[in-house]
Amino acid sequence: MTQFEKAQAFHALHQAGNPLVLYNIWDAGSAKAVAEAGAKAIATGSWSVATSQGYEDGEKLPLDRVIRTAKQISAAVDLPVSIDFEGGYAKEPEFIADNIARLIAAGAVGLNFEDRVVGGDGLFSQVDQAHRIAAIRGVADETGIPLFINARTDVFLKADPAKHADHMKEATDRCDVYAEAGASGIFIPGLSDPDLIGRICAHTKLPVNAYMKEGAPSIAEMAKLGVARISHGPAPYREAMKALTERAAAFYGS
Repeated sequence: MTQFEKAQAFHALHQAGNPLVLYNIWDAGSAKAVAEAGAKAIATGSWSVATSQGYEDGEKLPLDRVIRTAKQISAAVDLPVSIDFEGGYAKEPEFIADNIARLIAAGAVGLNFEDRVVGGDGLFSQVDQAHRIAAIRGVADETGIPLFINARTDVFLKADPAKHADHMKEATDRCDVYAEAGASGIFIPGLSDPDLIGRICAHTKLPVNAYMKEGAPSIAEMAKLGVARISHGPAPYREAMKALTERAAAFYGS
């Protein structure tokens, strides 16, 4: 497939009630392994990519390495590739646009783009984040690649789960604003309550990306709620490294 065709295919995989399940990877080797297992698309997790290269998450991994990794992954598999691009490695829309152009040139057809202020406090205002998303959509349109912008909101991520219902208005407002700005989907990490996930799905026309973690609904349950995409975040990397450590320990007799 061409990059354009991969982008189209990636959009088509997001179906409410029939979610695209992404077992997040961190390099070309893990991408090939997951592709050979039957994945329909490939997606990185920023924590895993950074940790595998000796860095902490939070845009500590140099941008050049992120782009190089994206290029290596895209070359290794003939599947749509989405990159967890955190906050775009910039605050101002014009600088984000430059970075996105590099990401698309590396072969990516999608990205996660979060609204928390990386390296700062809190979230970008809805207006500011909308400008940032619009800049991404603008440069994608210029390249002719229908980039899937998975707009991540961290409204729920650090909030007390017992008070997640109190944050629903802000979350749904952000869904609306981000959709208007050009987002392709909405990602709601931290939210595990089935009723609240269902309410998000019912509210927005954007495909909803939920996060698989301990205590979250099962894939089948998320499908019934209307979820269109499920991510596993850093869990695959942690599981792989745990298995490697255990095998090595057995080999060395420790």
